[in-house]
Amino acid sequence: MATAQISLITITTILIFSSHFSIATKTGIPSRPFKKVYAFGDSYTDTGNTYSSTGPSSFTYVSNPPYGTTFFHHPTNRYSDGRLMIDFVVQALSLPFLPPYRDPKSDKSYGVNFAVAGSTAILHSFFVKNNITLDITPQSLQTQLIWFNKFLESKGCNGSTRSQECKEALTDALFWVGEIGANDYAYTSFGSSVSRTTIQKLAIYSVTSFLQALLNKGAKYIIVQGLPPTGCLTLSMSLAPTDDRDDMGCVGSLNKQSYLHNTIFQAKLNDLRKKFPQAVIVYADFWNAYANIVKSAKNYRFRELFKVCCGSGGGTYNFDASSTCGSPASTACTNPSQYINWDGVHLTEAMYKVLAHSFLNGTFCHPTFGYLLEKKLQSG
Repeated sequence: MATAQISLITITTILIFSSHFSIATKTGIPSRPFKKVYAFGDSYTDTGNTYSSTGPSSFTYVSNPPYGTTFFHHPTNRYSDGRLMIDFVVQALSLPFLPPYRDPKSDKSYGVNFAVAGSTAILHSFFVKNNITLDITPQSLQTQLIWFNKFLESKGCNGSTRSQECKEALTDALFWVGEIGANDYAYTSFGSSVSRTTIQKLAIYSVTSFLQALLNKGAKYIIVQGLPPTGCLTLSMSLAPTDDRDDMGCVGSLNKQSYLHNTIFQAKLNDLRKKFPQAVIVYADFWNAYANIVKSAKNYRFRELFKVCCGSGGGTYNFDASSTCGSPASTACTNPSQYINWDGVHLTEAMYKVLAHSFLNGTFCHPTFGYLLEKKLQSG
């Protein structure tokens, strides 16, 4: 949208939204552009569907301290020291934190989080068939869709999507599809015969099909993340040869892989936009938002780009895959806000906060988040 075409309502919306980003929880009478949020994804988005006994291999201590230490002051089964991106998003929308779908006692009036740590875009059975069993999490994006359908049925939305029950569940909802697909590639990193090209095609097809299913149900406002620069994660840095580095100092081959995945995926999103012109589909550019922070780390007061805050082993990265964060041998830094990486794969609350702001202020969303809000206001 050209600058000259930005309407007064858009500018007003962005200003209101920006103020709510920091004060929504303090005002008492915050504005709510959406009545509810539905979230999907993997550990970057999971707010509690995964417990230690069911979590990804190597990261089986999410129910132990010091997870959650910064904000909640106790573990909440979030893979971070505090809030995730989705937590900052719902706070900015003046909504409560999203409860995990697997918690039967939680209040789901304002939305549900279906994300599961370790989830793949591709069906779990594909990895089992190909003897790729690095992860004990059987859930995939398809599982989350099944859960979502069951949730809709519990609300009486089990027939025509035009029913009143379905309208109440879908019309005023924001759909947040967090990063999904990084686990699929990770499965092939340890001697698998499955090619990266196969993973790319299947993963993109799975996510695209999932989005189409949501759109067919009546979803109108969707934000979907691309993959981050996975070569900047501590786990990747610790395993890759030192001569495989890019201009950020990260693992170049993995970052190229993620970037190519995102490029192809964005083309698929454009196809969906043409097929569903009544919907607003926003691409959250996780790769470039993350890269921007790494390249300008001092501006965000990050001192450690790759070393983990919570881990063991010392050395350059303080990371040992056999004794990850929360294990008896691990320790946590006293200043997680200066670290990007929390436990080797997952990020600190400070990093998630900066990323959320990067998306919500419009810079790394296409089209902008302000555009999505304007469309929502116009629709009533």
